Amino acid sequence: MTRSVFVINAGSSSLKYQLVDVDSGAALASGLIERIGETSSDAKHEVPGRDAVVERRMIPDHEKAFGWVLHQFTEHGPDLDAARLLGIGHRVVQGGARFDRAVRIDDDVAQQIDDLAPLAPLHNPANLQGIRSARATFAGYPHVAVFDTAFHLTIPPAAHRYAIEQRIAAEHRVRKYGFHGTSHQFVSRRLAELLERPLEDVNSIVLHLGNGASATAVRGGRSVETSMGMTPLAGLVMGTRSGDIDPGVIFHLHRVAGLSVDEIDTLLNKRSGLLGLTGTGDMRDVLQAADAGIPRAVEALEIVGHRLRGTIGAYLAHLGRTDAIAFTGGIGENAAKVREVALAGLEGLGIVLDPARNAGRGERRISADGSPIEVWVVPTNEELEIARQVAALVDPAPPVE
Repeated sequence: MTRSVFVINAGSSSLKYQLVDVDSGAALASGLIERIGETSSDAKHEVPGRDAVVERRMIPDHEKAFGWVLHQFTEHGPDLDAARLLGIGHRVVQGGARFDRAVRIDDDVAQQIDDLAPLAPLHNPANLQGIRSARATFAGYPHVAVFDTAFHLTIPPAAHRYAIEQRIAAEHRVRKYGFHGTSHQFVSRRLAELLERPLEDVNSIVLHLGNGASATAVRGGRSVETSMGMTPLAGLVMGTRSGDIDPGVIFHLHRVAGLSVDEIDTLLNKRSGLLGLTGTGDMRDVLQAADAGIPRAVEALEIVGHRLRGTIGAYLAHLGRTDAIAFTGGIGENAAKVREVALAGLEGLGIVLDPARNAGRGERRISADGSPIEVWVVPTNEELEIARQVAALVDPAPPVE
């Protein structure tokens, strides 16, 4: 019998959703509404095997957006009752140090998500807006919050504390939180399955590489270190984000260049990374330019590889014993050259890439036979991870055959 979860990712002016069959992992339906609140919104509802429903119309707010979605399910399917809808899963970016797992949403939880908004001002308010509208539209179902940060709350104090005055850190909740937690959790679990070993016996490094990028060291299914910090700005070089940078650069840009705090914020988050190095934030364009020998693209790729290798080396040290490395995310899954530069020269550390396997497609091992540390490409599925966590909370009993 089908068990499904309706997974929601609400942005400030967008709504992305997917109806997931928890047991098979299949997407029964999916959709996206963009430019909510503008004069013309784009909306799409897709069901496998059927023509997509595409509309351009005025959708003034998230409540009306959910009304549109519910209408599509009624008119074009699939039938939510027939799909045995267990509940609604909401992606929430920042759970702070309060939420280390998925939780049912009530008024108190909603208020706590709101209280955490200063830690994720671009995301939590939008996530909460989606939650409030969805609770009104789907009032008869349990709603569950799944937090990007929850998986990383197992990171020890030595890794999550910053060396600043602890009174100030505690007062303003300054610490490493990490992000992409649902992806890192899904991939590390899948990696253990591929290795045919119990999750608790596997140490792995997961590299989630997309426009946003992060790395996580996972020991026995638990995050012990991750590259993003209090915000998603830290760590690896990303599409438009700088990644790690000397904090003194901020003061220099303010005092010497005369940039305001907001201007520096915009610079580091929206005009840096690949965009700042090459003029484009799209790795596909960077790779094409590097293949053509354009110096700044070649150098950018070297910088990306340098940062990745340094992170991998650090995580090998943190884990002590590493069984496998997994690449995931849009770039991690599809850019063979990025995987190549990330692992270049690491043979002495037990990481040997097979070029032919690396050039392939899909989920697969890409390390050479006999490589002490296996390397895999593992497509992520954050919606399925969210659906599984919702199902485990609201319907823990296994389905009846």
